[in-house]
Amino acid sequence: MPLSGFRVVDLTRVVAGPFCTMLLADLGAEVIKIEPPGEGDPIRAQGAIRNGISWYYAGHNRNKKSLALDLYQAEGKAVLADLIARSDVLVENYRPGVLAKMGFDEARLKALNPGLVVASVNGYGSTGPYAERPAFDFIAQAMSGFMSVNGFADGPPLRAANPISDLVAGLYAALGVAAALANRTKGGGGQRLETSLLTGMISLLSYIGAAHLATGKLPARTGNAHHVVAPYGLFRAADGEIAVAPSYDEIVERFLGAIGLKHLLDDPLYADNAARLANRASLNALVDEAIGRKSREDWIGILNKAGVPCGRVLNLAEMFADPQVQAQEMVLAVPHPGHDVVRMTGFPIKFEGTPCRIRRHAPALGEHTGEVLRLLGRDEAEIARLKAKGIV
Repeated sequence: MPLSGFRVVDLTRVVAGPFCTMLLADLGAEVIKIEPPGEGDPIRAQGAIRNGISWYYAGHNRNKKSLALDLYQAEGKAVLADLIARSDVLVENYRPGVLAKMGFDEARLKALNPGLVVASVNGYGSTGPYAERPAFDFIAQAMSGFMSVNGFADGPPLRAANPISDLVAGLYAALGVAAALANRTKGGGGQRLETSLLTGMISLLSYIGAAHLATGKLPARTGNAHHVVAPYGLFRAADGEIAVAPSYDEIVERFLGAIGLKHLLDDPLYADNAARLANRASLNALVDEAIGRKSREDWIGILNKAGVPCGRVLNLAEMFADPQVQAQEMVLAVPHPGHDVVRMTGFPIKFEGTPCRIRRHAPALGEHTGEVLRLLGRDEAEIARLKAKGIV
């Protein structure tokens, strides 16, 4: 697998960090998740619990090992130091400065392992006036400008339903780790990298951010309509709505031709994109009238044949049952000993020669403690002593 042979020490919990290390594990890295004894990652007790296991936890922590280790005690920190010395990557999502307070500042980490790649996932970055503020996905969505452009013009700003800032920060962190490891193979040595919920969301502003930087104007919220092209969005067929995305003039021409409105392009009100944006409401009314004459399935067939991107708005049950989603194997059924089978989302990256695969189920708390300690040279007597003291 692409990252086989690399060992990752995972000091993360909840969403952003575990999503990063899940991606690294899916790509083949050996990920050792460090969790506090007795309680573990908080999301073990959150989300949908079925057959005694959180499917939320199981999905974000597949392909990992679990070492239950008390990092408040000196002997626990000594175990962590030994593990760091034998690993390639350390991923953490503490607030900036916390890892150093634990005794693992940059100088200590370099002394333990000069080739170590250290990835930090935090709220706002490690510099600047907000560095030590507590962070959460909702706050990052708000402060990044993302919410200000999301929603309808006559409604309040809206967040994305999923914790998108956590997921984006985790995704960038995994990309950063892969790049740092590639750089190390060229003789670049170890290095530290960081991603944050705030900066990740700002990077996603795309053409909306570009328009503001170019003009100084604040973009209006446009709901399901596009900020820079029209017509675009949800239109009402005879039996419900369909999503249509004619993203440039050639596709607009195909779309209007397929629904019998190509003559509108000869009307000065709709002749070019600027005119169509200015007259979006009247244009959408005409499109809705035309779309309303046939069913969703009729239009999906007609428009796809014409080369116009379109589709139904599927709920989750419909989406997971969709034949394309099934063909892409985006639902995995993973046996978890003692908890039956857990279904989870599949792998979005499809490698031809080194495919991602499930190598192990999400671990029980401390399931691999003994295995990891033996890797570090601890004998059975020492392992028993650490267990008796509550270190592991």
